[in-house]
Amino acid sequence: MDSGAQSPRPPKDTGTPDRPAAATRAAGTPSADTDALDRLSGNAGAPGEPAVDGGTPDIGRRIRRLREERGISLSALARAAGVGKATLSGLENGTRNPTLETLWAITAELGVPLAMAVGTPPPVDAGGSGRAQVVPVVHGTAVEGTLLQVFEDEKVTYELYRLVLRAGTTQVSPAHHEGVTEHVTVFAGTLSAGPAGAPLRAGPGEHISWRSDVPHAYAVLGDQDVHASLLIRYPRR
Repeated sequence: MDSGAQSPRPPKDTGTPDRPAAATRAAGTPSADTDALDRLSGNAGAPGEPAVDGGTPDIGRRIRRLREERGISLSALARAAGVGKATLSGLENGTRNPTLETLWAITAELGVPLAMAVGTPPPVDAGGSGRAQVVPVVHGTAVEGTLLQVFEDEKVTYELYRLVLRAGTTQVSPAHHEGVTEHVTVFAGTLSAGPAGAPLRAGPGEHISWRSDVPHAYAVLGDQDVHASLLIRYPRR
């Protein structure tokens, strides 16, 4: 996912009416906890556990279909995403269970939301029976995210996750495709998150958002697990 080189600090972004600046927060000021995430900006740590609970063959088939629809060779996608060719081949063939970091890198190069690789949650009918079906749960080095819903409009796809981040954990994620933003509301614990060189801080009841088309990181501050919601906004390419 990460090459190990220090990521440059993103330029200041003032935003536009239809998207936030590169990093904004409800209280209006960046976190003072830059040291923790600056140390992470060039080091993603050890690979996380398998990205998704089950479903590896389905993920591989979806990625192969997306790649072939775009006329991209396996070698070209592996090279662009910074993933080993054998890793990508094993993923597409269903013999390797990828980390979340690998899936983020691949879907970013394909220009699609993560849900197009891991699958969408079942619809909820009036009786709520849809929730008895399998709901995608993704795992990163720090983040466990339950994909609750995928929303579509004419030019944008939204993914809504329920997040749990365990105390003492950190995670660096690769850049998503251009224009993607993340919006986090914290319900418990204290989170430092955002662009790797300019993180933000949020406690219970606070909201932060940032442009996530740059490397970005999550770190739990203190000894309490973080419970939060995450909305990812993907402009269509």
